[in-house]
Order: sequence, then C-alpha cells, then structure tokens
Amino acid sequence: MEARRYHPLSILFHLWKLAKNCIFFVIYLFVIKAGSDSSFIVYGRYIFGLAVGISICSIIFKWLTNKYVLDDRSFHLYKGVFNRSEQTIPFSKIQNVNRHISVFHRFFKMTSVSFETGMKGEDAAVKFDVISQAEADRIEAYVARINEAEADGSEEPTAPPKHAENEASPAIESESTAQERTIHFTPTKRDIIKASFTSLSFLVLIPVILSFYDKAKDIFNLEEKAGGILQNILSSKWLIAVIIIAFITVSVVFGMVRTFLKYGKYEISSDPERIYITKGVVEETVFSISKDRVQAIEIEQSMLKRWLGLAEVKLISAGSSESNKSMHEINSLYPFLPVKRAYEMVSEILPSYQVTHGMNRLPQKALWLRLLRPSWLWIIVTAGLFYFKPTVLKMKEVWWMLSVALLILVLVARVLDFLNTRYALNKHFIQMQKGSLTTTLFISKRDKIIEVKVTQSKLQKLLGLASIGTINRAKPVHHADVKDVPRELAGAFYRWYIGRRSEVIAE
Repeated sequence: MEARRYHPLSILFHLWKLAKNCIFFVIYLFVIKAGSDSSFIVYGRYIFGLAVGISICSIIFKWLTNKYVLDDRSFHLYKGVFNRSEQTIPFSKIQNVNRHISVFHRFFKMTSVSFETGMKGEDAAVKFDVISQAEADRIEAYVARINEAEADGSEEPTAPPKHAENEASPAIESESTAQERTIHFTPTKRDIIKASFTSLSFLVLIPVILSFYDKAKDIFNLEEKAGGILQNILSSKWLIAVIIIAFITVSVVFGMVRTFLKYGKYEISSDPERIYITKGVVEETVFSISKDRVQAIEIEQSMLKRWLGLAEVKLISAGSSESNKSMHEINSLYPFLPVKRAYEMVSEILPSYQVTHGMNRLPQKALWLRLLRPSWLWIIVTAGLFYFKPTVLKMKEVWWMLSVALLILVLVARVLDFLNTRYALNKHFIQMQKGSLTTTLFISKRDKIIEVKVTQSKLQKLLGLASIGTINRAKPVHHADVKDVPRELAGAFYRWYIGRRSEVIAE
C-alpha cells in the first residue's frame, strides 16, 4: 500500500501547542517589557521570533515527510527525506491503546490515539496526534482482529482498513462496539463528593494562590500595594473570620469542581477481550488493554482510604505510558472504590484472577529482626544533627530530642509494616501485601512472572527467615517482594515457580 501522511490538522494541532508554550514569553517580552530598550529584551525578542519561525518550519516539514502505512501484520512508519528511516512495529507488540480528546480535538470532532508497545525508546508507541474518530475505530478494530486471528491460529489474510478521515462519529468508540461492553462502575454524586475530600483536592487552591502571588509580586510590586490592605484586615477580627469562611467555601467548591472534571464521566467497562477506562469531562481520555496483557494487579490504600474503606486498583501492563505523560494513572481503576467493590470488580473484569482474603502473617521473630536492623536514614540524620547542633525555638542541645523523635517514627513505621505485611501462595497465584502508612496488595499469575529471586542474609539465616521477590513485565520493570518470610515458604515459592513450565507456551 502507498504510504499516507498524517491528518492535515496535525499541523494546526502542533501550532496550537507551540502557541500555548509561547504565551508566557509573549506576555513578558511584548506586554510587560513593551517599552524596554534593554539589550537583553531587544535581542530576546529577535531570538524568540527566530525560534518560533524555526519551530513552525519544523512542524510543516515533519508533516510533509512523516508517513505511515498498515499491512496485514505491522505498522510501517517513515520519517525524513535525506536521512530516510523506516520503523516497523508488529501488531502483536501492541499492549495498550490510549485515546485522548482535548478541547482542540473536540472542536474539530477529532481524537488522538496511541498504540503503546512493550518496547523501549522514544519510538515505542505508534502515535496519531490528530485522527478522525471513525478512522481510529477502524485501525484499532483492525489491529485487534489481526491479533485475535493470530491467537486462534488463523492464517487468513485480512485486508487493511479503508481510510475514513472525512468521517466522524460522535463518540470515541463506535456504538456497535460499546453495546457489547459490560459497564462495571460509574461514580455517583456521593462518590464524587467522597473523592474530593479523600483526595484532599480542596487544598490544591492554596499552592495555586501562593504560586500566583509569588510570580506576580515581582512584576507588579504587590508587596508595597498590599501592605496597607493587609494591616487593615488583620486589625478587624470579624473581617478575618469572613475571609477564612469564604476561603474554606471557595476551596471546597474548587476541589469538588476539580474532582468532577477529572472523575465526573469516569467509566470502567469491559468486553470479552479488553478492559476500557474512560475519564474526563472537558478533556476525555480512554485507556484500553487486552485482558491477556495484564501482567499483575495492585490494590493500594493510604491511611485515609483505609479509615474510609476505600481502595485503588491498578492494572500493571508492559505498555509504555510515555506517549502522554499527562495521562499518568490512566491504568488505574477508579482510585476511590469501596474495598469490597474493588475485590468484586477484579473478579468481574478478570475472571482468571482470584483474590484470596485469608492471607498469612509474618512470624513474630520477623518483627524483632526488623526492629534490630540499622536505619541508615536515622544514622545519617543523627550525625548531621550532632555536627550542626541546630537551635529550635531558642532551645539549645535539642538535637538529641530530634534524633529520638526520628528513631521513634522509624520504629513505629517498621511495626506498622510488620502488622500490614501478608502473603499467600496458591496454585496459580501469588499475593503479597506490605506497607506502613500506605499498603499495597500485589496479585499476579504464575505465568505472568518472568523472574523470581530468593535471598537470605546472615541474620535471616540465623532466625530461619528469607526474602522472596518477583519481576513482571512493565515500564519500568515491576518488582515486588516480601521480606522475612519463613524459610520453608521460600523453598515452596521456588518450587511453585518452577511449576510454571507447563503453563507457559514459547512463542
């Protein structure tokens, strides 16, 4: 097939991104310093104009030279004119698919899509910054169909999808595809309110105001202008009370609005082959992953979430999320799920995974070992305090009190980690939980683990303990471990992993 250029709106999209990145420089050089004759400002304007011109030419040149084509097995990406390069990415390497609709895409009824692989490097994903929703649907369906045919052993050739750049659909996915899905979770108003307080998003307004004030005070000389106003406010108790109440109200409303924009249209759904996570009100993002590509599951709980009975479920996969770093946590199922519902949802979405509620605790001697282990953090901080001997609240020789306080915190954290650590080893699964203030429950199937390790220090050997660890494909590679388990479990763990030979099929 003939190689095709990306959608022409890609030029406008990158020009829009360039304009957003240049706003600060434009305001500073041409508005705030409009009347300045400083050589720094004058030459800065010339350099800025030259940089913008080069960037615009680069955007146009890339659109003219970058092309792509799909055959019956791979993406083929072409770049450059004089130094021509070709990259081939097989469909079988595709791990995740990310869709994103920004304000720009919504205005033109377009979308962006990224086919993420488990490979390394900047070109580990096939990215379409601007593409029609119908065309994105066709390409994604085509890639999925090829992969399913290969998995079933079918060798029948499938024609590449016909291009449909002029077509547009009102949603990210086609209606026929959406009808086959089972919706597992959509947040209610109560869930949104609970999420806004659990995430402490109402506190975000404080650093925003402080950051704005810090940037504006030097430009507009706010400290001198606001000095008299501040003195008048501090002299009136009722005015202080009104300001505090107003600030709290605005912060709470700001937090709820921010949470709604992020989680208001959150939806977790699945079909027999894939899992879909949709989020965003203004800017919409869809993450999809094939169920057989899920390498492991993590269920995370902060101390606040444990008090409220909430949890966050994360899917660990080998796909790269570097294609859009603003979409971190997109592989997370709703971060504020009730614990019981979180466990149920894991079984609903991934029937091949099982969550064991009855887990084993560490032996008592593991606690003594943890308490006796030296803390390098405490040693280094204590040495620094002894050397500098800082004065706190006009109190001298307070360094030893700070050292004792830090030691108590370290010991408390170790005790909590001991109490929270659990493990379970089933026929095909392993579960490991650890953490002090924040706990993480790791669940993986034996055939998804690529490497295990068993270690034993001299103290552990003396007490009949050991440490076990697993490695799963992810970006970066995911490590999970549990320290100070009984030595007998370490041997059983190794034999358990050897038993995967009958489950893994070599490609």
